[in-house]
Amino acid sequence: MFANSSPVSSRQTVPHPRLPAIVGRHLESAWRRPASAAGRGAVDALLTRIPATARLVLDAGCGTGESAFALARGDPACFVIGVDKSAARLAVGQRVADAGAAPPNVVLLRCDLADFWPLAVAAGLRFERQFLLYPNPWPKPDHVRRRWHAHPVLPAMLALGGAIELRTNWRVYADEFIGALGQCGWSGDCEAWTARSTLSPFERKYAASGHALWRCRMVRVTAAA
Repeated sequence: MFANSSPVSSRQTVPHPRLPAIVGRHLESAWRRPASAAGRGAVDALLTRIPATARLVLDAGCGTGESAFALARGDPACFVIGVDKSAARLAVGQRVADAGAAPPNVVLLRCDLADFWPLAVAAGLRFERQFLLYPNPWPKPDHVRRRWHAHPVLPAMLALGGAIELRTNWRVYADEFIGALGQCGWSGDCEAWTARSTLSPFERKYAASGHALWRCRMVRVTAAA
């Protein structure tokens, strides 16, 4: 059923106490895990499709592409890149594109974001805006390092620049995101979000299920210490 999503459940009710130390280590040493061959191939193919003077927008974890299409329709002068690692989800959006129902200023790319962000940095890409719309919160305290703001790929994500918008149905995730990016020289705020302008199926489902929703918007203000 549509409006049957369970709220995030976790023993963790405040930002993780180890988060500042985790982020500090990521800032001190670059993540050197080699990108997969599939990731390299995906980004190489993407580079041939980006218009030379495009203002780039990233929909990180775009799922079926519905949110990427909405972002592209909302700003026809930009070029939206929707990235997700799920072939099944992307196939839904690709069928829309193949039927000619997707806006022309969007491309969907199958790639793990842990590969995509460093490869995009190496390719010289820079984004005007980045969106993380309802990422997996990994709510177990022991899984904190799997959250994007505590993942070794965080510096690469931030190096791509632009304003970053996160939406989530777990306030702890929002507070951690603001804290982690603040440690990296970014500033922003978090607001209760009533899904006035929905972008993703997750947002609609969480809102219909009665969840509290949160939106964070961050911009770089200084270089990380």
